[in-house]
Amino acid sequence: MADEPVYMLNMLWFDAAGGAEKYQDYLAGAGSVVARLGGEMLNQFKPVEALQGDFDPDLTFVIRWPSIDAFRGLIAEPDYQAIAHLRGEAIERAVLTRCEAVT
Repeated sequence: MADEPVYMLNMLWFDAAGGAEKYQDYLAGAGSVVARLGGEMLNQFKPVEALQGDFDPDLTFVIRWPSIDAFRGLIAEPDYQAIAHLRGEAIERAVLTRCEAVT
């Protein structure tokens, strides 16, 4: 349903040439926009070792959004558009997965 919370699972692989640092610049700008739209970072994880399978991102995290429309609003936000290029410059590969809570 459009007005229910959604959870965005982010898995990121940084560019070897300073991507992790550039991503911090992106977060500094994007954090306030995300918060203004109701998004909240729940957890961040730095994977240490894949015990099964081939999974080796540099960073994973979950952001809870009040609705899918709030998330979609991020992309259209002018303040976000002004810094979105930093994300693209920082990341070699990304997986973004929309999830829902299991009760």
